[in-house]
Amino acid sequence: MQGTDFVQGEVSVTTHRGHDDLLSAGLGLDGLKGPPAPFANPVQPTVQELRRRAIQTSWKGIADLGPLGGYGTVYGAVPDVPGREYQAFAKIPGAHQPHRVLVQIPDHFDQTHRCLVVTASSGSRGVYGAIALAGAWGLPHGCAVAYTDKGTGSGYFDYADDSGVALNGERAKRGTAVLEFEPTETKGEGIAFKHAHSGDNPEADWGRDVLQAAQFGLAMLDRAFPDQAPFTPQNTKIVATGLSNGGGAVLQAAGVDEHHLLAGVVALEPNVHTPNHGRALYDYASEAAVWLPCALMDARFASTPFARDAKGAQHAAWAARCASLHAQGLLKASTLEQQVAEAYDHLHGTGWTDQAMATAASSTALDLWRVISAAYASAYLRRGANHMPCGYHYAAIVNGKPGVADEATRASWWADGSGIPPGNGIGLFGGSDDSADPHLAGITCLRKLWTGDDADAQALHASVSALAVKLPRKDLPMWILHGASDGLLPTAFTSEPYVAWLHAEDRRPLYWKVPHAQHFDAFLALPGFGDQHLPLLPYGYAALDRLWAHLFQKQPWPTELPTPAGTARGAGALEQSMLGL
Repeated sequence: MQGTDFVQGEVSVTTHRGHDDLLSAGLGLDGLKGPPAPFANPVQPTVQELRRRAIQTSWKGIADLGPLGGYGTVYGAVPDVPGREYQAFAKIPGAHQPHRVLVQIPDHFDQTHRCLVVTASSGSRGVYGAIALAGAWGLPHGCAVAYTDKGTGSGYFDYADDSGVALNGERAKRGTAVLEFEPTETKGEGIAFKHAHSGDNPEADWGRDVLQAAQFGLAMLDRAFPDQAPFTPQNTKIVATGLSNGGGAVLQAAGVDEHHLLAGVVALEPNVHTPNHGRALYDYASEAAVWLPCALMDARFASTPFARDAKGAQHAAWAARCASLHAQGLLKASTLEQQVAEAYDHLHGTGWTDQAMATAASSTALDLWRVISAAYASAYLRRGANHMPCGYHYAAIVNGKPGVADEATRASWWADGSGIPPGNGIGLFGGSDDSADPHLAGITCLRKLWTGDDADAQALHASVSALAVKLPRKDLPMWILHGASDGLLPTAFTSEPYVAWLHAEDRRPLYWKVPHAQHFDAFLALPGFGDQHLPLLPYGYAALDRLWAHLFQKQPWPTELPTPAGTARGAGALEQSMLGL
């Protein structure tokens, strides 16, 4: 078997057949759509129950499984896929904390078209966080699928209980098991999680995490099929795919793939930072946290979902933001209407399009910009849970205030958490005051970490510089797909400058800027939101199909391919013709 000296501790091997398959843990599509898979004993769920719910949570966080969304009828499927899982903790040289790697090998692994799909979780999700893309496409094709949580995940550590998450997903006390995340600070308060508090800059290693997951996948194929070993990049095609942060991770991997492990890359809506091109996520997220609430009060967004309250009125908190920015001297106008126009013009001047701003109303109403900026600032500055910048900290919520989580809440975190609180009984506290705009103090502090020049700002910029993607090899088939209406990772800041840079460096990636698609397919099930949009996943599946045909059926790889001209879904159910595929 090939070397896996980067594995920390044991490799767990589990079998999943009968009512517990690889793709849906036995739930099938109807079960995935349904209520959370139950725990017989909420205080002590079984390993099987935790896995089932983690898979369901990951599906629901990525795919539109709503009644109008068309998953399973217009595109996609959730067949029963029996097989085995191999799971371990792996570590990048020099890192403080491990990343979780997991390989799913279906019983019907295709020995004649040896294929390994490697992927990284979207957002900061746990290890199953890309199953709706990589697993849903790869497993039915007879491919093995290798996942990494890329140094993020929901292995939350609770100082009140001195516990974290073991390899099997169960809670375990510090010192009793190898944990997914164990903070170096032995004493503290509240909740710590790997992405923000590892002491590493995990985002800088996402590409290496993906390549380690690929190596782990080959080694586990050797173990699963010793008579067919060795599995190598020369006899097994390795396809890298991911979306959002996972899309950025596979593009990072393509740039550091010195041994030519990867046979092709399909990246959806990537969080990619291109040197001297585009804008870094921290820059535009911290800017959005400050400015978007005021700008979105503009009349042009009056019918935009989330831009007004449930009664169609403007958000009072957003009007307070306009007043705050005026008081700080950032807005010169004295009337609300003029302040709104000024805020809108400011964002327009820094590259925000109307399309991106409109879709960003969802992220603004859900407070994602503040949440992202606080967590990423802590990661970039390598801060522990009790020394976060700008006075922030995480704690269990008890009656709206910081407290101690109960056992049932704590037990569910690994299965239910998205990787960055708040959520699942955990809150983001601090960085606020008693003013009419309570969050602005912390947000202003976070923004100054980008615009300022003190030691912390310099350290943050150094960490962001380390995220810069490197140039992939010339002959690597690459396809980048991005929703034209993405309001979380706008194309103007991410994929467009990356693709332009590749072209300038004599690379020829395929690029689809998909009309009517945005960042969160899962949001399309929300009333009014899906009417204006299309899902991005079917385009990702189509790109993977085309890559498969190139790798295994010798179909030529196109030098360019027009983006499909889809039409927005409207109030009814999605139809095949709307996708334009």
